Amino acid sequence: MKKIAYIAKYCHIKGNTVSLDQDILFKNTSGDLGDFMKSAYKHFAIEYPKFFKMDRLSKLTFLAAEVLLGHPDTSKEDWNLAVVLSNRASSLDTDRKYHESISDADNFYPSPSVFVYTLPNICIGEISIRHKLRSENSFFIFNAFNPGFLKDYSENLLHTDKADEVLCGWVDVDKNSYEAFLYLVSSTGKSVHTEQQLTKLYRTP
Repeated sequence: MKKIAYIAKYCHIKGNTVSLDQDILFKNTSGDLGDFMKSAYKHFAIEYPKFFKMDRLSKLTFLAAEVLLGHPDTSKEDWNLAVVLSNRASSLDTDRKYHESISDADNFYPSPSVFVYTLPNICIGEISIRHKLRSENSFFIFNAFNPGFLKDYSENLLHTDKADEVLCGWVDVDKNSYEAFLYLVSSTGKSVHTEQQLTKLYRTP
């Protein structure tokens, strides 16, 4: 008999607001996405200089994971936490920036620091480095948040003992539009891990 999976907790970042479960932890309506993420970084007292070198997708993912998982726990060795993320725009936000650097023959200056972020799964790498994860991970592209797929995929990882917990969700950045909805799937939690519940939580402000 398969064990029941639960949603342990979830994090939203949208509309210049950061919330954990239904509690608003930080809100700053001034400035653009870059200013907002910088302010959130300072608010949560994160000390990780590499954050400022990341692209916007990785910064958004990093912040949501930081709120959800907390600062790295050095007592957790070999934490078998799988990471399964998804979005619509892939790495298009950074792809545009890189394309601008190579499209003008007179100002041809491809940046290695930008090029490295022209894959969406790099944001998973940033989380893995931060929390010292060496576990299963995948990044999927959908037209919209796909709770049914994410539920089935994450539970398969749990039921086949490929992960003890799964950090799962949707993180998307495209020009001025952005959104992060990450949640932790575990053997214990406040609500059962169902497609209906995920849809409800995703739509909750």
